[in-house]
Amino acid sequence: MSERTALAELASFIGRSALTSDDMAARNRVLAGMTGRMLPRRRGVGDLLGVVLALSARTRRMVQEPVHIDIDVFAPGGKRALRMSFGKR
Repeated sequence: MSERTALAELASFIGRSALTSDDMAARNRVLAGMTGRMLPRRRGVGDLLGVVLALSARTRRMVQEPVHIDIDVFAPGGKRALRMSFGKR
């Protein structure tokens, strides 16, 4: 009995989506929005310049030698208070 009720409800279903409306302008707006989200975004000159600068910076960092930083902090009595090292030795 419950299967028949579910089928009856499905048969009487009325779509309420903006795509089912009779207004073609509303339907076209909805379809344009859906396809606009699916298509790749057009990139502007600023976006392309950002990509080029990022790749250039990465290339410079890869080519340069690694940097090693050692910091020694001494107490007033002359003893070492703190030693910090950044980078590989």
